[in-house]
Amino acid sequence: MPLKVIEPQRLYRQIAEQLRSLINAGEFAVGSRLPAERELAKQLCVSRPSVREALIALEIEKVVEVRSGSGIYVLKPKKRQATRGKVGEAVEWGPLELMRARELVESEVAALAARHAKQADLQLMDQALQQMRAEVALGQIPRAGDEAFHNAIAQACGNEVLRDTVRGYWEARHGALFERLGDYFEDHVSWDAALLEHAAVLKAIRARKADLARSAMHLHLKRAHQRYSASWRRAKPS
Repeated sequence: MPLKVIEPQRLYRQIAEQLRSLINAGEFAVGSRLPAERELAKQLCVSRPSVREALIALEIEKVVEVRSGSGIYVLKPKKRQATRGKVGEAVEWGPLELMRARELVESEVAALAARHAKQADLQLMDQALQQMRAEVALGQIPRAGDEAFHNAIAQACGNEVLRDTVRGYWEARHGALFERLGDYFEDHVSWDAALLEHAAVLKAIRARKADLARSAMHLHLKRAHQRYSASWRRAKPS
């Protein structure tokens, strides 16, 4: 059963479905290792990040097991969860694709916040940043503080549609696929870097420098995307 070229619509879900079908058809035997991420991307004519999202979706469904430094292996059917479609239903957007959208949208949101933020908005941003620092100091992933920070900026931008758009991004962020991706690529090093980036965004907004706020947010989200596209490491146990 040959691999088929993927159409560019919800790529990770289509890739996951095709790989699942091949596994169910016996093209990849139980216990065997799937082709490398790079090879799958080449055969499917898609990006490696899209393949990565699909593999993580299949891992959540217990179809495959990710062994960092070794590869992706097919699990026995009895170990698989009857969750076909659940990941796709819970997360309409692929995480890395969403982050690319955030680069565009939230950069402009930050510029608007620099123009329109009230003192109360700045206080909320500062409180969220302090929350992030406290969470990192405790060895925690500061997702709550991170969400509060970005939502505070959206609240300050003066545009209700953009505010709701950013909140929608964060609702998607709570999906299983996002959480598992974070298990692989979030750690104290990445969050130390993110804290500095957040501080730069707040400094620009507080100074009322819209262009600087835009560029600081764009740089932060671009670097965040790069961190999620880095080499695999072993995830925390699920």
